[in-house]
Amino acid sequence: MVCIVNVMKTDDQDGLQEPKRWPWLWLVLLALIVVAGWCRYVGCKSRRIPAPVQQVPTTVQTGPIVVTNKAPAQPAVISARVKSTTNAVSPSPRGTATNVAASAAINIPQLTAEAKAFEEKDDLVGARAKWRDVLHQATDARLAAEAEERIAKINIGLVLTPRPMPEKVDYVVQAGDSVEKIAKRFGTTIDLIQESNQLKNADLIKAGDRLVVLKGKVSIAVSKGRNDLIVRLDDQFFKRYRVGTGKYSKTPVGAFVVADRQEKPVWWRPDGKEIPYGDKENILGTRWLSLRATGSTANVKGYGIHGTWDETTIGKAESAGCVRMKNSDVEELYKLVPINTPVTITE
Repeated sequence: MVCIVNVMKTDDQDGLQEPKRWPWLWLVLLALIVVAGWCRYVGCKSRRIPAPVQQVPTTVQTGPIVVTNKAPAQPAVISARVKSTTNAVSPSPRGTATNVAASAAINIPQLTAEAKAFEEKDDLVGARAKWRDVLHQATDARLAAEAEERIAKINIGLVLTPRPMPEKVDYVVQAGDSVEKIAKRFGTTIDLIQESNQLKNADLIKAGDRLVVLKGKVSIAVSKGRNDLIVRLDDQFFKRYRVGTGKYSKTPVGAFVVADRQEKPVWWRPDGKEIPYGDKENILGTRWLSLRATGSTANVKGYGIHGTWDETTIGKAESAGCVRMKNSDVEELYKLVPINTPVTITE
């Protein structure tokens, strides 16, 4: 608010020059000064008072962000999207930053108890799911190892029996089918179909028979540093095996595939002599899985995964370059691994 004072010149004011009226002139001037000062004070004070803020109601909706103009003279009102608190937390890989908040809300003892409860009810698929959650969230090495052991035991119990699991399909044998044809069609092995369906003779199947067949894809990862071999099924942890690797880091690294499978393999000595299976000099054990390099990996020959009669070498780097396993372990692996199974070997 600004105060303006207009002083109009009058005939009386012309008489201010008379000496006898000067005291009144000083009083008028003093009054004007006081009024002007008061008006200036009030005007400055009014400018320091902020203008009232117009409250704009916030519109909350579940749709995308929307900008709406109520009227041309009004500012835009932004409606924010609100996510439902009932949405599940997206799973994230173990050890990532995004998993920290989720881990804080996970009750590991409760998950462990639930997993064991599923096992007691003989619900192996449910138990495996819970143990996988424990494995993904565990920060304690002993708990992670326990989860791996439980998962491995359950997986073998599911895969090598007729029990249903998500990675299997029910298949009705068609005319002209054989176990070998079915195995190739689904990318699995004759041994696995035979054992998981409890077939005494793989050749004695007929049209109309119902079989359970593993359709999941198996892959292998070998670590030379840890001297272990991890099997994955559809990129999920399946089982970990202890292995032996090459002395002086002779085991090649890179990407490979299983090129050949042999039971009771013959071993060819470096000098070319054939050593038959069962000979005490034959170092290949009961099974042999030869490897072929793929992609940019340098071509190598004579390397593979095999059993051994000398189990003291397991967990050590003492072989001539191949990956050694206990005979019982390589026999189990052999059932799972068809030709062209991918194998990765790292330092």
